[in-house]
Amino acid sequence: MPGENRTMDFRKWVAVFGTMLGAFMAVLDIQITNSSLRDISGGIAATPDEGSWISTAYLVGEIVTIALTAWLAQVFTGRYYLVVNVLLFLTFSALCGISNSLGQMIVFRAGQGFTGGVFIPMALTVIVSTMPKNLLPVGQAMFGMTATLAPAIGPALGGWLTDHFGWEWNFYVNVIPGALMLIAILYGVRKESMKLEQLRGGDWWGILCMAIGLGSLVAMLEEGQRKDWFGSPFIRNCAILAAIFVPLFVIIELVRKRPFVNLRLLACRNLLFTSIIAFGLGLALYGTIFLIPLYLGTVQSYSPLQIGEVLVWVGLPQFLIFPFLPFLMKRFDQRLLVCLGCFIFAASCYMNISMSFDYAGDQLRFANIVRAFGQPFTIVPITGLAVATLAAKDAGSGSAIFNIFRNVGGSFGIAILSTLVTRREQFHDLRIGELVTAYSPATQARLATLQENFVHKGFDATTALTQSYAVIKSLVTREAFVMAFNDAFLVVTVALLVSAVAIWFCKSPKLEQAHPG
Repeated sequence: MPGENRTMDFRKWVAVFGTMLGAFMAVLDIQITNSSLRDISGGIAATPDEGSWISTAYLVGEIVTIALTAWLAQVFTGRYYLVVNVLLFLTFSALCGISNSLGQMIVFRAGQGFTGGVFIPMALTVIVSTMPKNLLPVGQAMFGMTATLAPAIGPALGGWLTDHFGWEWNFYVNVIPGALMLIAILYGVRKESMKLEQLRGGDWWGILCMAIGLGSLVAMLEEGQRKDWFGSPFIRNCAILAAIFVPLFVIIELVRKRPFVNLRLLACRNLLFTSIIAFGLGLALYGTIFLIPLYLGTVQSYSPLQIGEVLVWVGLPQFLIFPFLPFLMKRFDQRLLVCLGCFIFAASCYMNISMSFDYAGDQLRFANIVRAFGQPFTIVPITGLAVATLAAKDAGSGSAIFNIFRNVGGSFGIAILSTLVTRREQFHDLRIGELVTAYSPATQARLATLQENFVHKGFDATTALTQSYAVIKSLVTREAFVMAFNDAFLVVTVALLVSAVAIWFCKSPKLEQAHPG
């Protein structure tokens, strides 16, 4: 088991805090631009549709580098690999802030994701390889904060920075924590000898297939709804590339003697099932962070800052939970904690399946607080279950596999929920329209009232009637959207309930020996 017979000194704690800060920044940067895309797009003379690539480019770069991190950290050592990527991450962040065209922003944002994505698996690797067994729950709780807290506060922070300082500060905000991380790594992470000879025998075909396959898959999922899915040549090409190169990547990694990502670790029962559950949790976590701002912006016409203020209630209560998680993880079956967290998270989503137009920030607050109390119990214990039964030397590959599933699950969740909202809005609009007709007495009475109001405002009778029909149509569309969001939250609820059941297919770490690797 990893973590046996180790002690923690101040230097090791500094290393852990430094890598946790990096993981927090990496996850935060996924969401921080989402509430400010309109301002950023305007600043670089891009259309709102083109501006979606500001997020997509980062996610493509991140998913590729997560898979590469375990092998490259072995070649260049964790210390040098982290130092170089921190410096590059800060450079790309600054370049994003001074970008003046869409092309520049896409390149620099992809570079930011490619370097920042390193921090996520490296944080978990440092925890498993550094901390003694009795302190692993503490490290896992810290890692869990980066996964659940950062997405919740990202839109709020991004909206506040944009309103007060300008959209550029969505990127400049990384400078101070990045500098602290760099100092922590230089002080806390021990020096080792690089193994550059491994580059000669590198799994380059596997790396190439992974980069093309996963990159195309994420681009397809992120851009599919905006480009009308397979009606777009770009999406069709991405789907073809993903269908060819993802299976090739898997086959190469399974048959190669020294793969850069050891997919054979999925034979470990816990890593297999926790990765599958991580996919579902990624769908739920990033899906809800996607649905709430979309609902508030589309239905309630909230500003980015107002949306951020609503989402803060998903983040702030988590500070009350995280200090108790290590204690609970030591005394209770971690599968039970994950199951409980999934049920609480699912309950919060179930609260949102019967919304009406009256549901706005105040009405969403209680569900968000319930969600905040459930989320820490999901990602934190499951992180421990994923790597606890692996040998220390396999922690890097295990972390990469787990995080790939979680991130792809997030992209898949956003894609499926975005499509669901669009399709179900059309469905509900049609069904409501069958009842709201010009021949309905209720509709005629409402039209008469609206027409009278418009006439009193100075419109002629014909224009007033046209305006009245437009108001009725907007009301139907509004209600159809609300019902579509209700359906989307129901899908998330079901995904979480399935995860709550699936966690029991894992074995308790106490009952299973370390995987031999």
